[in-house]
Amino acid sequence: MSQKAKITGWIAVGALAGALTTVSLQTVARGAVAPLPLEELQQLAAVFGMIKSDYVEQVEEKKLITDAISGMVSSLDPHSQYFDKKTYKEFREGTAGRFVGVGIEITQEDGLVRVVSPIEGSPADRAGLKPGDLITRVDDTAIKGLSLNEAVKRMRGEPGTKVVLTILRRDENRTFPVTIIREEIRTQSVKAKVVEPGYAWVRLSQFQERTVDDFVTKVQDLYKRDPHLKGIVLDLRNDPGGLLDAAVAISAAFLPEGVTVVSTNGQIEESKAVFKARPQDYMRRRGSDPLKGLPAALKSVPLVVLVNEGSASASEIVAGALQDHKRATIMGSQTFGKGSVQTVRPLGPDTALKITTALYYTPSGKTIQAKGIVPDIMIDDTAEGSPYAVLRMREADLDKHLSGAEPENKNPELEKELEKEREEALKRLEAEARKPESQRRPPEYGSDKDFPLLQALAKLKGQPVKVSKTLVERKEVAKTDE
Repeated sequence: MSQKAKITGWIAVGALAGALTTVSLQTVARGAVAPLPLEELQQLAAVFGMIKSDYVEQVEEKKLITDAISGMVSSLDPHSQYFDKKTYKEFREGTAGRFVGVGIEITQEDGLVRVVSPIEGSPADRAGLKPGDLITRVDDTAIKGLSLNEAVKRMRGEPGTKVVLTILRRDENRTFPVTIIREEIRTQSVKAKVVEPGYAWVRLSQFQERTVDDFVTKVQDLYKRDPHLKGIVLDLRNDPGGLLDAAVAISAAFLPEGVTVVSTNGQIEESKAVFKARPQDYMRRRGSDPLKGLPAALKSVPLVVLVNEGSASASEIVAGALQDHKRATIMGSQTFGKGSVQTVRPLGPDTALKITTALYYTPSGKTIQAKGIVPDIMIDDTAEGSPYAVLRMREADLDKHLSGAEPENKNPELEKELEKEREEALKRLEAEARKPESQRRPPEYGSDKDFPLLQALAKLKGQPVKVSKTLVERKEVAKTDE
């Protein structure tokens, strides 16, 4: 069995449907067009003609062309994508933080759709869907063989309409149908509260168009409740990313004005950029600086940032900037490692191309691609450890991922040790599945049983922190031909 087939449990975000990647939105495509390879285009035209004339049944020309474009783009890397009319509309709705559907963040695994996380309060959440569930059918259509886009299309629809999802829950060894009524999903990407006198918790679950405004409102409210905060925990765990300008703005909220937040570099001139903690680099079509109303104390209040393997893309930009400028202590486990920027280029009024145009670098010049942010202090998920950390998928595990720094060659002894750890983790997962559901659910983020949050608060107070004895930095390994 391949390792990919074995991966299960609490798994970090891969290529999510919707807007859960770091993107910059552009309204015009490049003017220059590269010379066309005529011989290869003739072959493409010949194949097109043969399918039209010889295939067993009629195929629409538009479908052939659309599928050819989709295949060409999807072969590049896990994050480039062609948007047809419907998926482009859904993408724009996703970045706005509202869409009609069942309310799940998903990725693809072994030809099926894996639930990364149900959105809190959504129909999927209320129906009891859990991270790790595999969707095998949508109504009467089998998922196997569908692209992620096609699966998303079938799950979305009009508000009030019904969709039946067939769920494979491996840890319970059962398959069952779930009927869900679609509704408009309004995601709330910022939560905040004073967890105890003098200390606050601010959680960002995504970086959307409303995130910065919601962040400002929540922080203002925190300081009204407690004007003399001694420390803040910025929680970016399982935050899969979002809009680049939102990441720059959140970083700028804590950093001195004008310092570098992130830089990008790619093949074309417009992909070579430096984003700084200044309004012109994060306002994007705004009339005024959204950070203007923040309390001045936010620039100096002691800060801990919580991350894990599900922290990707925009959340890695924020963690990397705050770490490099020594503005915060980063705690948790090594992040996902999505250090690429996607640009959305409209191809017409209702279609577009989301294409990887650059890699991004932290202020000190480090790439995050396929490596991630390594915390200053490694912290386990629970007081008992991180039993499933070795099972979690990261950017370096995805097919066709772009390499960042020079990868290391595989160490056979280390691979054997990791394989042993994986087998033991799977056995623990099976034992966990036999427990009552109330005992299986991990503690809610921000609760008084949230172990990493408790360690972050201890750090802010100058108290001893329970550092992980098992988590270590994962390095990208050299690719091998199979």
